[in-house]
Amino acid sequence: MLLQPLATFGQHQLRSLSSATAAVTRLHRSVYSRMYPTVVVQPDGSTITIRYHEPRKIIKLPLDLSTLSEAARKARLEARKPRKKVKMVEEVDDSFNAKKYMKYMKKK
Repeated sequence: MLLQPLATFGQHQLRSLSSATAAVTRLHRSVYSRMYPTVVVQPDGSTITIRYHEPRKIIKLPLDLSTLSEAARKARLEARKPRKKVKMVEEVDDSFNAKKYMKYMKKK
């Protein structure tokens, strides 16, 4: 079934658009973008499911440090710093005396 033009304005023709015509045509894009479901975590902990152009499982939005109290800001900054490794130095008290056991050695 062909659609007949309703009216003509210059060189452009107007058609009656309906859901039937939308099913026949396609999206006129040069690039078709694939969208992936992604969870966005906001700084307050709430989550939203969005469609994102890259396949990611979760996106965590950064926290604005200027909105925190001074104590909370210091705690957050300390948590970001790398932890120092504690070196365990073992000092073995060596009181072994080889001369004490010389009497058990065989002489040739």
